[in-house]
Amino acid sequence: METPIRSSTTGKITGKPEAVIEIEHLCKRFGENVVLNDFNLKVYENENLVVLGKSGSGKSVLIKCIIGLLKPDSGKIIVLGKNIPELDHEDLDKIRTKIGFLFQGNALYDSMTVRENLEFSLRRQWIRLPQTEVDAMVKEALDNVGLPHTVDMMPAELSGGMLKRVALARTLILKPEIILYDEPTTGLDPVTAREIDNLILSLQKKYHTASIIISHDMNCVKNTADRVVLLLDGKCYMEGTYQELEDATDENIKQFFE
Repeated sequence: METPIRSSTTGKITGKPEAVIEIEHLCKRFGENVVLNDFNLKVYENENLVVLGKSGSGKSVLIKCIIGLLKPDSGKIIVLGKNIPELDHEDLDKIRTKIGFLFQGNALYDSMTVRENLEFSLRRQWIRLPQTEVDAMVKEALDNVGLPHTVDMMPAELSGGMLKRVALARTLILKPEIILYDEPTTGLDPVTAREIDNLILSLQKKYHTASIIISHDMNCVKNTADRVVLLLDGKCYMEGTYQELEDATDENIKQFFE
């Protein structure tokens, strides 16, 4: 039975949504190291789902399998109705236009201006747009993260928080239906980290995106999560609201909230 979304701000049930990601019996190993072991999960429309787990537990491997950067050994990853492991290169590129990926290290090109970094993500897609439309998309993306004045700046001129915002602008430029965040607040001071949390929430509200957020930052988890999944021993060990996991008596769960 599919679980209705519970608002992270009001706690009220907002309706029964559709699943945009369905992961069934996912397995991935590297040699003898089993990272994902019969992992199952659904992500619903307009939901921020946080995946919590220890370092090396397979969180980043999970989202790289979802985006098609890694091929699982077995299992299904149904994203917007398509089974990712079965797609050819062309079809994978097309569905990636609907999925934004915010890399942990931002992955901006140091030799390119902010404008060129954002334009590059457009040129890599299968669609072709006139320059006037590209300019408008760049402006909107930077407006969304509060950095329109950085358009002609180089990454070296930006602070850590600004770099994260520009990377998020690049993620948003194609208005994806799904966003995958890999440790969005890592390396940021508490004030800047909270600004990124608020930005994640405001963008969810504006674009009604579904998101998977990988995070060790418990403040980020508490601030952004509609639902939290604990990844342990390659499986979905527990899922629920932040409060439900915080109230759990299981020692495997309690260690994250101490």
